[in-house]
Amino acid sequence: MKQPITTSLFSLFKVGPGPSSSHTIGPMRAGFLFFNACRGLPEDVLRQAASMRVQLFGSLSATGVGHGTDAAVLAGLLGTAPEDCPPEYLLRLARVPHEKYELDLGGKRLGVSLDDIRHDAVIHKFPYSNTLVASLLDPAGKTLFSREYYSVGGGFVTWKGAVPEAVGAPAHAYSNMNELHALVREHGLNIYEIMLDNETAITGAPRSAIIHQLNELIERMLGSVRRGLDSEGVLPGTLKVQRKARMLWQRAEELSFTDPERLLARLNACAFAAAEENAAGGVIVTAPTCGAAGVIPAIIHAMRYDLRIGDRAIREGFLAAAAVGFIAKNNASIAGAEVGCQGEIGVASAMAAAMLTDARGNRFRYTENAAEVALEHHLGITCDPVQGYVQIPCIERNAMGAVKAYNASIIATGTDPYSHRVSLDAAIAAMAETGREMSCKFKETSLGGLAVSMVEC
Repeated sequence: MKQPITTSLFSLFKVGPGPSSSHTIGPMRAGFLFFNACRGLPEDVLRQAASMRVQLFGSLSATGVGHGTDAAVLAGLLGTAPEDCPPEYLLRLARVPHEKYELDLGGKRLGVSLDDIRHDAVIHKFPYSNTLVASLLDPAGKTLFSREYYSVGGGFVTWKGAVPEAVGAPAHAYSNMNELHALVREHGLNIYEIMLDNETAITGAPRSAIIHQLNELIERMLGSVRRGLDSEGVLPGTLKVQRKARMLWQRAEELSFTDPERLLARLNACAFAAAEENAAGGVIVTAPTCGAAGVIPAIIHAMRYDLRIGDRAIREGFLAAAAVGFIAKNNASIAGAEVGCQGEIGVASAMAAAMLTDARGNRFRYTENAAEVALEHHLGITCDPVQGYVQIPCIERNAMGAVKAYNASIIATGTDPYSHRVSLDAAIAAMAETGREMSCKFKETSLGGLAVSMVEC
């Protein structure tokens, strides 16, 4: 067995500002970690400090402006964690690019601004595409303290020399879907029980607290849908993309309850709504990333309000979605900068398909098959945001991912589960291989694909 999965549910599903988990939430977390690391430096080092510098590399450099990376890093340096970021705070920072802000390092005060954040090489030799190097400098520009951070997707951050945080051993160890399936088959457990037992063992949190947090996450997701449906106008940035969720919803509501297109139209509207909230820099839940934050909320909305599935079943399905997300992250990646959009929308669609299938009371094999069908038909999709904004083609892809998830569940539950030939583990392995072979032009750098062809038109 590979190293068993020890990720917490609330590390995979994070609350924070859009538009990108790897380019906004991750860099903000890195800035916040560097801020705290500097506060812990010896007094003699702090006395010499005069300024800070942050260098962005890889796709952080290539598309950081469109993703709000600069403002996110600055917010972190100023002591703001993603989960505490006020709405529109990053937009306010971005509007005054040369403004100096006072940074308190515990007695030592420095001035920092967006000018201290530099866009460096897109092609580099760091171990992860999304790399930033933060440095504390003396008056002559000499480095007093520096740390190399990696934003590895889904808002997860690590750094050079980091020691993994000590966590409890999972109650039911697994590293891939085959091993999880064996636990279900051999011990008579369902995914819901396995995931709750593991969360308690890993974090020490009681089951009641975990369920409360899960309920809050689900409501946060539905909140992002509601805000998106209530909003109109143009999204931030130079593309001038018109919000469409409200229009799609109004069109859906004009259809009769017996019209077969009604559910599909509502599903599209809800996926657009949450994705547009993310693109506007609103507070969303990574699922598993910001760029894919519309897929699972759209399916949850459909389950509660169209399919009339109860909240407990939705919560149990949500944990099946988490299992799929964990396995994809553990065996491939959920970062567009690492494997393309197949790791973001593709994994989100697989998670949503598993969630819907499980919530409707189907056996485990159906749930796995639904996740596999959804992921398989996203394999090879590139991450090519136009001008670096998580708008084109990202918003529409959220809707397509939600629709594919729904259809994957129909396909999986409408056929003999034992005749299914491709395992989820095989699809994830294919995603990992495809990601390794994919040119960096198609991995969130805006150097290829639609990001280039649309401009040429």
